[in-house]
Amino acid sequence: MVYPYMVLNDGTEIVHTQVFEEDGINKIEVHFERPTPSGFDTARCQLPSYTWLIKEGFSDEEMQLFDQIVHSHAHLFYKYGANGGIQIA
Repeated sequence: MVYPYMVLNDGTEIVHTQVFEEDGINKIEVHFERPTPSGFDTARCQLPSYTWLIKEGFSDEEMQLFDQIVHSHAHLFYKYGANGGIQIA
């Protein structure tokens, strides 16, 4: 399952997976996606290792921002990933 997290000013949408277990470790994947005329710019980071699995179309500066977001929001990605996403009523 994938849950919406936020949309940045440039239209980049951030979503994250539910918590999943792999090799005895609870993991989350955070996806960054922005529409372009020919498709999408895409980046994907896996927590808790902070490993970037995909980096396509985003600049180095944008990737630095995304890295900061992933590091500073990791606890929230895990919280919301374990509870079915952000609950807004």
